[in-house]
Amino acid sequence: MLYSVSGILELVEPYHVVVECGGIGYSVKTSMTTVSGLPAIGSPVKLYTHLSVREDALDLFGFSQQQELEAFKLLISVSGVGPKAAVSILSSLTPDRLALSVAAGDVKALKAPGVGPKIAQRILLELKDKLSGGSAGAVGAPSLEAAPIVGNASEAISALEALGYSRGDAAQAISKLEPDTSVEEMIKYGLKALAAKL
Repeated sequence: MLYSVSGILELVEPYHVVVECGGIGYSVKTSMTTVSGLPAIGSPVKLYTHLSVREDALDLFGFSQQQELEAFKLLISVSGVGPKAAVSILSSLTPDRLALSVAAGDVKALKAPGVGPKIAQRILLELKDKLSGGSAGAVGAPSLEAAPIVGNASEAISALEALGYSRGDAAQAISKLEPDTSVEEMIKYGLKALAAKL
């Protein structure tokens, strides 16, 4: 319904911003990841949005990156995960980190305020196929624009798989690294982490 909101940033608070557009101030709920990357108040800003409709409320959620919005939509597609829980997860995990954590089966990484171990486990179960492409082709199924394991991480995991490690173990071993870490560094780190598990 509402694809995006562009205007002047009027207010910034934890998990909440106001964007003035055409004389109307839009109250937008958001993640701390988006809040931390916003420009100064009074600057132009664009947020990609999702309108959450409930019986008693209409809430607008917005994110500075389309990939974060797609991750939000994926999270709220999981039964038992509401918008607040999704925002909480995305405040501690970038979309790439979320995808790596799901691929690695890392329940601990998904824990956030309002997200207990049972919900984290459900997220892993329901998103694993979507993020790995298992059901991403389904009509209307949301998916991250980037594959869960992309760029340097993809190459590093493939290399670790070639050395005999499972894809899940390899993904988990490098899941704490920044996405722009070099392939060589990822492989070295992954080998150390995997050796420590033996």
